[in-house]
Amino acid sequence: MASEEFSAESEQKRPNVQVGDPFLEKLLLEACLEAMESGAVVGIQDMGAAGLTCSTCEMGGRGGVGLEIELDRVPQRETSMTPYEIMLSESQERMLLVVERGREREVVEIFDKWGLDAVEIGRVISEAKMRVLEHGEVVAEIPNQALTDDAPVYQRPIEEWKAPVPREMPASIKLGGRQDFTAELKMLLASPNICSKRWIHEQYEHMVQTNTVQGPGGDAGLIRIKGTQRALAMSLDGNGRWCYLDPKFGAMHAVAESARNVACTGARPVAATNCLNFGNPEKPPIMGQFAAVIDGMAAACEALGTPITGGNVSFYNETLGEAIYPTPVIGVVGILENISRRAAPHFTKVEHDVLLLVPAAAADRSDAEIEMGSSEYAKEILGALWGTPPALDLRQEAALHKCLADVIGEGLAASVHDCSDGGAAVTLAECCFESGVGARIELKSELPGELALFGEGATRVVISCDPRHTRRIKEIGVQYGLAAGLIGQTAPENLEIRLNGKIAVGAAVSELKSAWEGALPRMLHVQTREHLVPEVLQKS
Repeated sequence: MASEEFSAESEQKRPNVQVGDPFLEKLLLEACLEAMESGAVVGIQDMGAAGLTCSTCEMGGRGGVGLEIELDRVPQRETSMTPYEIMLSESQERMLLVVERGREREVVEIFDKWGLDAVEIGRVISEAKMRVLEHGEVVAEIPNQALTDDAPVYQRPIEEWKAPVPREMPASIKLGGRQDFTAELKMLLASPNICSKRWIHEQYEHMVQTNTVQGPGGDAGLIRIKGTQRALAMSLDGNGRWCYLDPKFGAMHAVAESARNVACTGARPVAATNCLNFGNPEKPPIMGQFAAVIDGMAAACEALGTPITGGNVSFYNETLGEAIYPTPVIGVVGILENISRRAAPHFTKVEHDVLLLVPAAAADRSDAEIEMGSSEYAKEILGALWGTPPALDLRQEAALHKCLADVIGEGLAASVHDCSDGGAAVTLAECCFESGVGARIELKSELPGELALFGEGATRVVISCDPRHTRRIKEIGVQYGLAAGLIGQTAPENLEIRLNGKIAVGAAVSELKSAWEGALPRMLHVQTREHLVPEVLQKS
């Protein structure tokens, strides 16, 4: 299922997708930690891709020994599973432990205390082989090296990917000449990529054992490390549309934005993981996308000091021969040294200054119209796609992260929010929603209103602070080659954005929030009802 194209007959495969249980996963983690503290555990590995096959051969390979397992002892969710199915099942919330002989019961009792099953399924052997038994008979035996060190390396044909879209803005699209963009802002706030995802994340347990300091919905989540002042910040990011236009550059953006989201809490980004999603790699242009994305991730991770610690790849994501956009999803984790010195992702008080922190050397805006083609505004409002992703300087991006760590570490910023999807107007609106605090903003730009309000760029954040701290924030920015421009103040209940002195956006925060927060439930409700059978529709 994970690496197979969809056809018209693929509907029956949908149940194969594994569904995780976050709470059960938490119990498993705690039980494993306690088992390891007991000293009885010699080795441990989670079961991810390829399930038992992967974990057994990898553990044996690293130790220079072998493992012999008996499938009759392996807990099974279904009856009459074949050895092939048992060995490759990717059921969630499972770990493989190697335990000191004679201490098996001790470990079983620890797992039993946490409400989990622990079953002895095999033993370590001196031969460097993975041996699988069923009903006492060998059904598989292979040297560990054949599955680890000697894995095949493919040299697939690669063709440079060229997105089949125009480079320049289509002549049919005209920008400028308009003043009021309130309606367009509401449409963007209600678009699938920007609207609130609360409907989804409320269905999952994200407050397990009260360690969550900042939950889903902001730039990054914050998890307290109990017994210390430290916390972990985590963020996921990806933009398939940008990678479709330019795979390498789009991947660099994905790493940069995920790291930037972590930095917006005050944490220092330290490591990354990935989930790479592509079409059929046997097609040279798709393989070209994949190779370019890897190059882009490597360049960004090296520049930002966030090495890739692991990840996964999903190929053959095609339906009726049509591939998905190349979509690398990047997860970044950061360390916040003092949990009391963190920034919120939203405005907290009225009469705070609002600053826009950007590189001091203003980017050349001659390509603004070309970059606009990759934006949410172009997709949702103009219904078009052209050009390239926004410019990105990784040195400036790294400087921004360090600057934010200093600003937030000194307790100068009340809130920090990444300026990304939907541009400055969407970012400012999002800053208002959690607290209901609005703002009066004055932007100055020679660009058309659509570009000034909704143009998307990298290395930009919106900061709110006590006016007493504005000067100091500007000073720190200068040290890192950044400029913190004062663009307005927070205010009660309404968001007003003036562009070159004229009102471009004006609405109550509650009105904008309604468009943003209610969009996803409305979309899902309509879609669900359309697929219900007539009898159910009549009853409802």
